[in-house]
Amino acid sequence: MRDAFIAKGHDAVSCDLLPTERPGPHIQGDVLEILDDGWDLMIAHPPCTRLCNSGVRWLAERNLWEEMRDAGNFFNYLLTADIPKIAVENPIPHKYAVEVIGRIYDQLIQPWQFGHDETKATCLWLKDLRRLGTTRLVVGRKPRIHKMPPSLERSKLRSITFQGIANAMADQWGNRRNSPSGS
Repeated sequence: MRDAFIAKGHDAVSCDLLPTERPGPHIQGDVLEILDDGWDLMIAHPPCTRLCNSGVRWLAERNLWEEMRDAGNFFNYLLTADIPKIAVENPIPHKYAVEVIGRIYDQLIQPWQFGHDETKATCLWLKDLRRLGTTRLVVGRKPRIHKMPPSLERSKLRSITFQGIANAMADQWGNRRNSPSGS
């Protein structure tokens, strides 16, 4: 994501608790410590493990309700940050997560709408950003992400943003005409 914006000439920085896997501007640390640093756009990818449909069965079975509420509160903190333009990305949330978040997503996108032959439903919660427009439809879609076998790398591999989606965000949100009002 960061690199797609940099390629379009923007100042962009990634932030994660983990080190960056690609060279470039990166803050390794807690995003909550830098939210008030004057950003004009944030594209957030909060952990989805306790919020998404694929993990809902474990909430009661493993008594993970408090972890789910904490994840939902963190999600809301990002969504309501004092940053003019925000996109929060996550898979389809289960009904308990929607109760904590307080609203359903603004848009659901798929990689096959952006030049990839795969399916991976991705939801976007938007603040002062237009819905992302499709860039290149692909036929012959595969559910590769959904069918990944268990492994130590599975959650990391499932969380990777498709390049076509990152490019579309940089193209469509990286300019002054990206807000709903056109300002």
